[in-house]
Amino acid sequence: MSSHVHAELIENRLVIWDIDDSRKLFSSGFFGKPIGIPKPRPDEFDAPIILDLIEGYYLASNSKIQVFQEGKKTSIDRLLTLCKDQVFQFKEKLMVYTKLRQAGFVVTPGVKFGADFAAYERGPGLDHAPYLVRVALPSNKMTATDIVLAGRLATTVRKQFIIAVADVSKDDVSFVGFDWWRA
Repeated sequence: MSSHVHAELIENRLVIWDIDDSRKLFSSGFFGKPIGIPKPRPDEFDAPIILDLIEGYYLASNSKIQVFQEGKKTSIDRLLTLCKDQVFQFKEKLMVYTKLRQAGFVVTPGVKFGADFAAYERGPGLDHAPYLVRVALPSNKMTATDIVLAGRLATTVRKQFIIAVADVSKDDVSFVGFDWWRA
């Protein structure tokens, strides 16, 4: 897939209006979400897809899409500035998103689970995401209550809770997983 895929920046989202490009991008790694389709399957939808800023920046920086705003091409630097302004801990979240993608996971927003990301082994609609990922900085402190809340949430939705510690200064991400046992 080349960067001829046209993405329109609308506020804090990117829209791929062309249906063929939407299908290609979605089926190339479950990027985006078809508008109005709760559980899409690749090539089985006739709708534009919407991308959040993290996956949009990831795709633009890897020359998979070109971003336009009000009919004019937006530079990667301008998009980066917007992402930093709009997304809390953007650099750290992008590092984690990229590491997960490079490891072969399909990564989607995890806000409905109270996390930063949900990570799938095959993709939404094909399997359930086994992991919920929350991004943290090396300087973040977690209380016992934070850990219990995360564990309860993950257990309720039958997922493993992962903390991804993103250290921008070292360009490194460490993953810490929590398993819950009942005696």
